[in-house]
Amino acid sequence: MSTDRTTPVEPTEGGTVPVTPREHESSSSVPHKQIGPYTIEHKIGAGGMGTVYLGTHVETGEQAAVKVLPSMLAREPGFVARFNREIDALKKLSHPNVVQLYESGVDNSSGGDLSIYYYAMEYVEGETLTSRIKRTKRIPWRETIDIAVQICAALKSAHNAGVIHRDLKPSNLLLARDGTVKLTDFGVAQVFATNKLTLTGGVIGTAEYMAPEQAEGKRANKQSDLYALGAVMYVMITGRPPFTGKAAIDIATKQKTGLFDSPRMIVPEIPYWLDEVICKCLEKKPDDRYPDAYVLSRRLEEIPRKVDLASASNTATFEIDAPPDAETLAADATPGEREVGATLMRDLMRAQLEQEKTPTSTVAQLLDSVWVLAGLLLLLIVGGVVWFSQTQLTDQEKFDAGEALMQKGDRASMRKARDEYFKPLVEEDAETWEPKVADYLRQIELAEESRGFDRLSLRPLNQQSSSEIARIIRRARREREIGELSRALQTLRSLKTLLPETDVYLDFRLEIDERIDEINRELTTNSREVLNQAVERAESMTEAGQIEDARYVWLSIVDLYDTDPHATEAVAQAKQWLEEHPAPASSETEPDE
Repeated sequence: MSTDRTTPVEPTEGGTVPVTPREHESSSSVPHKQIGPYTIEHKIGAGGMGTVYLGTHVETGEQAAVKVLPSMLAREPGFVARFNREIDALKKLSHPNVVQLYESGVDNSSGGDLSIYYYAMEYVEGETLTSRIKRTKRIPWRETIDIAVQICAALKSAHNAGVIHRDLKPSNLLLARDGTVKLTDFGVAQVFATNKLTLTGGVIGTAEYMAPEQAEGKRANKQSDLYALGAVMYVMITGRPPFTGKAAIDIATKQKTGLFDSPRMIVPEIPYWLDEVICKCLEKKPDDRYPDAYVLSRRLEEIPRKVDLASASNTATFEIDAPPDAETLAADATPGEREVGATLMRDLMRAQLEQEKTPTSTVAQLLDSVWVLAGLLLLLIVGGVVWFSQTQLTDQEKFDAGEALMQKGDRASMRKARDEYFKPLVEEDAETWEPKVADYLRQIELAEESRGFDRLSLRPLNQQSSSEIARIIRRARREREIGELSRALQTLRSLKTLLPETDVYLDFRLEIDERIDEINRELTTNSREVLNQAVERAESMTEAGQIEDARYVWLSIVDLYDTDPHATEAVAQAKQWLEEHPAPASSETEPDE
């Protein structure tokens, strides 16, 4: 358990609530002076499943965070079972990145039939990840990776012990002052080989970090924890969760069917590889995510090395379009190389002067010429550079080099990545490399298709209007690249509306019309197929009496396509169904009984 004596702690189920310094003082009055072998000093925080106190062991003097089940909940067998399940989960775990359980028990010293259920755990000086994000808004990508790798280690330890956390979120992650990350709050953890405490179809977790399968009430697995970790990384990078909404059910629906903006759309400076890892963690299907926390940690650990390698190659590599001249070579040489070259030239000239006194053959005279030797030396250097540039790379090195070029973002680098690396890889081994380079090739294709926009956006109307039009066009292109076709279409239509109908803007308007037609064709094909399948599913569910499942599908159609002109008929059908089948009044149910 962690507190920061200067920073309030966030609310978390079974965790803590904010404690200001004034409240901190007033909370020193606790209902029990001693719980088990621990003398209670003051309250750290409280949550739905317990109150946490700072305690000191009467014999060893060791400090601990003592979590106590509230007396009102202690009378309910379901909550006692859940409290004991959290203890069972912690008993199975022993890892530097998981809070350590010291002991647990039932204190009956107060007399009567009142029993105090408690357990003592490691007390960590620091703050929660939520506190850190609130203070700094965002966390640098390298530090995000470091934190995520430590979380992976904690999850791997838990999963190996048969424990699925099921409620991984920033408020359940403690940042110690030495940089260590501690995973805590296993109150809703799923422990293998124990009695099932959750009702069938019950939804457990926090909506913003809940995997789609959890939102559907299905049993969570280790990939569910990896989805939550992807959402946590998303928050660290962007400052907000992938999905938000006014109510938990809105967020849960988006977790199952919604699309999110990739982190790089919000924070373009993060590496492509990190964006790819986070998006893979947030795949809807568990099988499309990483197989386990260990594999995820290895992928994360590779990213800083890839970035450093790409940065080094960007400064050290140059293209050979023509043989460099002596002046270029001299400019590119290091101080040490220039010094060696100068010494060599001086010695050659000295030898030439000495040889002039002695008659020599024509060949010898040519070979003794300083300029001939300098030319030969130049040819030797050029030949070495050409040979080095043509040295065979391994397939993986070719792929990495292509990725590094893609990071530059300019069209020349992207074409080079396609022609020199990606296409040769596919030609050599399509089965292995085609799936890995498909997204890159599509990105290059879209960039090539949009070259007319780039040409037009550089047209000298005036600096202000030209740059603004270019910005909006680039926005539409990005929206199209990530599959947000309706949004791209709306952006282009809005831009066309803003442009005056004059000859100056004629080329812009023609290009925009062409792109609108392309997106319309693509959108009509895609949306018709997806919507038809969704409507058929919803109708089948209704006929089978699965009204709540059908409701989620109809709500998703309205949520995703309400403003889409190609989906008017399906949206109207969805709204009519929802009017005819109003949602039942919500009722409070106790979780995990």
